[in-house]
Amino acid sequence: MPLHLSLPETLRERLAASDRALIGLWASASSPVTAEIVAGSGCDWVLLDAEHSPNGLESVLAQLHAMSAYPVAPLVRVPYGDTVTIKQFLDLGVQNLLVPMVDSAAQAEEIVRAVRYPPRGVRGVGSALARSARWNRVDEYLQHADETISLTVQIESAAAVADADRILAVDGVDAIFIGPSDLAASMGLLGQQNHPDVVEAVLGTIRRAIAAGKPAGVNAFVPEDAERYVEAGASFVAVGADVAILARQTEALVARFRGDDESKRASY
Repeated sequence: MPLHLSLPETLRERLAASDRALIGLWASASSPVTAEIVAGSGCDWVLLDAEHSPNGLESVLAQLHAMSAYPVAPLVRVPYGDTVTIKQFLDLGVQNLLVPMVDSAAQAEEIVRAVRYPPRGVRGVGSALARSARWNRVDEYLQHADETISLTVQIESAAAVADADRILAVDGVDAIFIGPSDLAASMGLLGQQNHPDVVEAVLGTIRRAIAAGKPAGVNAFVPEDAERYVEAGASFVAVGADVAILARQTEALVARFRGDDESKRASY
């Protein structure tokens, strides 16, 4: 007898069911071992990054396997919002998709079409060959595929902030995720994520998401920043990355025993 399988809850469903902000970590080392360590930390969700990390289809698949035993939601950031690239990651079994650099509602609409099968979209049909449907062991996957996928688009430019209300109104966009680093750069404030204008742009976008009834996430590796955005109503917050934690903690450990001046240590 063949198995009949069901898929885990999406990030969309977890956000809807939670009465607190969901806390996440990045897994950027492209390693199933470190991804599993991060997944076992007690966090709610883990970002597997294929935009700024040396991740491809094979390494993301290995990390999904490694994390599958843990009660976390894997959120996978694709390199860019290309229809073919999105199709490949979805067919791997990625259920929670983060698409970077979405500057307009028109872009968001195209990305929604990329994650949906015809007639509502343009996603190519290959479920019998793909992990997404567990090789057709998920009953009626094609009919219910939209329910198994959560789409988050990344707001990380001044243009995206200006069009945030229309992006939030796009049917099929389940959440937004704000990236203060690129947002600061687009505002002419490269490296100044804590500049008052950048902070206000982030807070204002969170307020607009709340008004639209959609979750807003934010990247905030400095604890005080994360606390500020949680208090402002962010629904999910990334508070650290495996590679950054490893870099800073190893530096601090070595500095402690070498007697280095703490003021010279790098920060997150």
